[in-house]
Amino acid sequence: MATVTAAAPARTDSRIRFMTETSILIAITLIMGLTPLGTLRTPILSVSLVTIPVAIAAMLIGPMGAFICAAVFGLTSFVNAITGASGLLSALFQVSPFGVFVTAIVARMLMGIFTGLIFKGLHRITNKPVTYYLTGLAAPLLNTLFFMSSLMIFFYHSDYMQGMAEKLGAVNPMGLVVAMVGTQGLIEAAAGCILGGTVGLLVARALHRR
Repeated sequence: MATVTAAAPARTDSRIRFMTETSILIAITLIMGLTPLGTLRTPILSVSLVTIPVAIAAMLIGPMGAFICAAVFGLTSFVNAITGASGLLSALFQVSPFGVFVTAIVARMLMGIFTGLIFKGLHRITNKPVTYYLTGLAAPLLNTLFFMSSLMIFFYHSDYMQGMAEKLGAVNPMGLVVAMVGTQGLIEAAAGCILGGTVGLLVARALHRR
């Protein structure tokens, strides 16, 4: 009986911790997704940083926390598409609202759950800092993979994407993906790895999660 009694408060504390940490990261994701704070703008290109709180959720909370934050990220992207704040997805929303829904939300959900599973798997092997940096890298890479895959599946043959392909000199879906991602994708991956990995590691140490 004593064991059962002791276990109940532990489960309650775990649920409270899960809800608190998830809520904080959801708020950060919302702010970054709906304001310029989630975008690093340079004279040449714009780099999205919204995958970083998703990666941190994977490190601190686990796959479910990463999934929830990624879903929120996707919702902000979908809202931006509807309101016209997202140039690409806003244009494609006129072609297929369902395709934009899958590209903006479902692709991000997949990114979140797989990022969480990657950290969980790596952490079972070793708790060295490299697991945090690999997870920080995985989030933007998976985001690009799922987002661009969905984009090509739903919209490659649309007039909008064909016009873009012609402009960029791409002759097939893979060529268009490479042309669209390019330097921006590399910078997002580097930022996710360095910033996400460092912040996640420092917070994990502060919370004695390692």
